[in-house]
Amino acid sequence: MPQNSRPHVLLITVDQWPGSLMGCAGHPVVMTPTLDQLAASGVRFSNAYSECPVCVPARRTLLTGLTPATHGCRDNKQKPMPPVNSLAQAFRDAGYQAYAVGKMHLMNQRDRAGFDDIWGDEEGRAGEGIMQDDYELFLGDNGYAGQRFAGGMNNNQYCWRPWHLPEPLHVTNWAAAQMCRMIKRRDKSRPGLWYLSFSHPHPPLAPLQAYLDMYRDKEPPAPYVGDWAKLDDKTPLRVAERIYQKFAPAAHEIADVRRAFYALCTHIDHQIRTVIGTLRDEGLLDNTVILFTADHGDMLGNHNYWAKDMMNEDSACVPMILCGKPIHESTGDHRVDERLVGLADVLPTLLHAAGLEVPEHCEGQSMLGGAARESIFCEWGYEQRANLMVRDARYKLIYFPRANQRLLFDMEADPRELCNLAGKPETAEIQLQLERLLIARLSPEQAEAWVSGGRLAGLPAGELPKRWPTFGLEGQRGTHWPPPAGRPAGF
Repeated sequence: MPQNSRPHVLLITVDQWPGSLMGCAGHPVVMTPTLDQLAASGVRFSNAYSECPVCVPARRTLLTGLTPATHGCRDNKQKPMPPVNSLAQAFRDAGYQAYAVGKMHLMNQRDRAGFDDIWGDEEGRAGEGIMQDDYELFLGDNGYAGQRFAGGMNNNQYCWRPWHLPEPLHVTNWAAAQMCRMIKRRDKSRPGLWYLSFSHPHPPLAPLQAYLDMYRDKEPPAPYVGDWAKLDDKTPLRVAERIYQKFAPAAHEIADVRRAFYALCTHIDHQIRTVIGTLRDEGLLDNTVILFTADHGDMLGNHNYWAKDMMNEDSACVPMILCGKPIHESTGDHRVDERLVGLADVLPTLLHAAGLEVPEHCEGQSMLGGAARESIFCEWGYEQRANLMVRDARYKLIYFPRANQRLLFDMEADPRELCNLAGKPETAEIQLQLERLLIARLSPEQAEAWVSGGRLAGLPAGELPKRWPTFGLEGQRGTHWPPPAGRPAGF
């Protein structure tokens, strides 16, 4: 395909957005009119998973097409990018211009990761003696230097309040506006890869008042809790530890926390419209492929969990929508595809959509056509903190090496994962089959530590850690003027 006839590509990611949290996915309250229309214009993948549902490894998988075991990152500790061509570099090698706006979460925050340039939003991760964050520079240019976190909200907690600065200064508005500017400033002789990475609905939960008002009279669904997550003798130790470590909102606050989270989602949904409108104004929309996804989800109180890093659906299952006139013949419209797909599939899918070769290192597969994979494997963490999953078309096994414990769910009959089938005689053969699939995907180090005689044996139980009274505040950001320097960038 000649370079000047290749389609443009718009990749949009959001941070911590569950796959269930869209109108087109059947959610009864959240308002996502833009995403619903994009899904109606193409295909929504209902069983899309983050191979490691936390920010850093998920983004490495997205940008490289590699699984966590290969790119070497199974938690949020920063590491250099693996020495392979990134998504952006693969497009640039084919003559594309490649630009990114928003959250990248790279070890070196000024690493371009193969893009021509990045206008970054790193959520206040100061350090290394330089100003890392283009959004914070923007606030300073507009007379609000260092004020991003002056409202007192926390990056990893579920307290909430309305946004404390003028609406145009909200990071969601900034990201969409900068992407519109990137598109307008393009080299018109070359196709474009544009990566727009919103940092919400990940906390801090500080939505615009106008979006909070939209949910004022709406009642969010109450959290649901499986028979295995009620902190009794049926609760796996790693689950109990995970619940125990996170400070949850009080029961009477949960509905308001969910409204604030939904408000951040709807704000993003509306700002995506400004980017699509810019593509239309520039005469590009009819020749642009659009893919929308997330790095991972958020449990939002379901099963007594908050945030991510577990293998239950609202943490690990992410939105995945693919559409655009250049690929409509392949995607169709108003389609829901139940194949198992992952973030490693984004790179080969977008290259396929552009008519480009997929790098040999890529472990994902194109979502455009192709055979359905029989299972998908996901993992997070190391040693006693690890949890892993393998899922086939119907059943999901979650494995905790600590105390050698398991959860097994029939995703067809029990999509909310309320009933643990592990250890039950009627599902013993299914459990054994999934355990064999999981063992086959373990790294040599994991297999040596957790497998004995061809069966999962796990690790000793140990003891739950003592709860530290100020847990959570250790991640609080302060005012960033003058900008902090000379300390490692934090999470």
